[in-house]
Amino acid sequence: MKKSILGVSLVLMFVAVGIAAAPPLTFTFSDVHANKTATETDTFGVNNAGTIAGDYVDSAGVQHGMILAGKKLTSVDHANCVNTGGFSAGAIAFYGVNSAGAAAGWCASTKTGLDLGFVYSGGKFTNIKFPKSTSTQAIGINDTGVVVGLYLDSVGVQHGFVKQGSKYTSIDVAGDSTTEAWGVNNAGQIAVFAISSAGGYDSFIYNGKKFKKVSDPNAGTTGTIIRSVNNKGDAAGAYFDSNSEEVGFLLHGGKYYDVKDPKASNNTRPDGVNDKLEIVGRYTPTDGSNVGFKAVTKTSADGILSSVTDGGHQVSGERRLGRQVARNTP
Repeated sequence: MKKSILGVSLVLMFVAVGIAAAPPLTFTFSDVHANKTATETDTFGVNNAGTIAGDYVDSAGVQHGMILAGKKLTSVDHANCVNTGGFSAGAIAFYGVNSAGAAAGWCASTKTGLDLGFVYSGGKFTNIKFPKSTSTQAIGINDTGVVVGLYLDSVGVQHGFVKQGSKYTSIDVAGDSTTEAWGVNNAGQIAVFAISSAGGYDSFIYNGKKFKKVSDPNAGTTGTIIRSVNNKGDAAGAYFDSNSEEVGFLLHGGKYYDVKDPKASNNTRPDGVNDKLEIVGRYTPTDGSNVGFKAVTKTSADGILSSVTDGGHQVSGERRLGRQVARNTP
């Protein structure tokens, strides 16, 4: 009887240790360049085939929407889109891409200056406009064509939205303002963030009924911004630390991991994560410009780390960040 009790105790002890000690993760980073002449490349979304959505600026200073599948660059322009000044000024960019290669994005109109949302697929644009809105930004798209983003209503108040088929539904976080819906997975879970009454960012995974809080334990008062959720429920985004620097995070298996490009002087911003835990985003080097990156994630239990070179000249400068041990959720 004593031996039996001792054996059970030992088994329970090892099980407990296994639960408490989540495997560390290793991130291997590479810069992403749309082509050899691009002066800037921004990477925002990635699908399970590794196709990246974003934008790039050519040698003449013109910005183009970008869909980058290995060596193949699809450069996209829209006749009514602003194409200079960067994505922050409303120049054309794609922010999400699904398994069929359909990309969601937006730009500022050259005619009105207002935001135009769209989905680009098969060489054609489909307009995304929340009913009676003044501006709409399409940001995320899943494999069934569900689109999420944000819009401004007739009095200029910002809301998130989800479009399923022809039906648009507004998303608002109770008690917060300026809601944004950034990414959506195939189960309809939506990455949502908003500004709290205290002025910081609140983040959630929203299933259409309930908001599940996402809050990195290392975040300062400025809070956490979630930008994507994959089909396994993993999430990526960034938090602001006590020095207001933007630090990337991956939420995997209920644990938070820092994601920081070794070449970043301060900010690293993950924007997209796929089911393989490939992460894309941007970081800020010492010269202050934005550089797109792709990171492959590996746990200690994984096999040989897959290549992040994508077989082409677009991805270069492979580098590895040391192991990151999980931080417990608050």
